[in-house]
Amino acid sequence: MTQALKLQPNDRVLEIGTGSGYQAAILGELVPEVYSIEIVPQLGQRSKTLLARLGYENIQVRIGDGYKGWPDKAPFDAIIVTAAPPRVPQPLLDQLKVGGRMIIPVGEIHQGLILIQRTATGYERRNVLPVRFVPMTGEAQKKANRENP
Repeated sequence: MTQALKLQPNDRVLEIGTGSGYQAAILGELVPEVYSIEIVPQLGQRSKTLLARLGYENIQVRIGDGYKGWPDKAPFDAIIVTAAPPRVPQPLLDQLKVGGRMIIPVGEIHQGLILIQRTATGYERRNVLPVRFVPMTGEAQKKANRENP
């Protein structure tokens, strides 16, 4: 997923799903600014503490619902999402810079990894490969439940 984003040395990256912090650390070695959101408070706090202890001053971790992204730090050159929503969240699309890329698993039972690039006139989408990720929780799950009662 990281390779598909074709990160540049000055990119600002948003990661949805901090998890253990491993992916954030990889990103922190490649770009000067990483913003990572984790919905599970205990996991997010543990990763935030660990990354700080390891000296990653360029990674900010926030506890919250990644569905809405991090609007006050947007726009981003790249967004990497590590949980699958049923559909691509519009707030994340809105937070991409023109020319920015997002890699995201999308779907419920059948999922596909999608690479999206924002253009001056919209978005270009390319299916990368079939995948199986944990579902995105929070707002993504609530929207799916409302649409499929």
